[in-house]
Amino acid sequence: MKVTTLRFTKTARARIEKASGECLTFDQLALRAPLGQNTVLLRGSPKAREAVKHFGPAPGVPHSHTKPYVRAKGRKFEKARGKRNNKGFRV
Repeated sequence: MKVTTLRFTKTARARIEKASGECLTFDQLALRAPLGQNTVLLRGSPKAREAVKHFGPAPGVPHSHTKPYVRAKGRKFEKARGKRNNKGFRV
C-alpha cells in the first residue's frame, strides 16, 4: 500500500515500511498519478481534536459528557458536591 500525507511521524513511517508499504509526498503522488486515477482520498474528522471534547453543555450538568478543565482528576475535583449523596446533595 502506498500512503501519501503532508508529514509522517518516525514511528508511522517505520510501521508502514515494515508492512512492505511505501510513504510518498504529494509531489511524488502527482508525478505517479497526475489525474488521480486509482487513488482514494481519506480525511480525519475535524472534531477529533482534544479541545473539542471541552465544548458543549457545562460539565456537571446532568447527562453532559463535556470534559471539564481541571487541574487534577481526584475524588475532590469536579466529582464531589452535586455528584454524590454523601457530599451535601445530589443532582
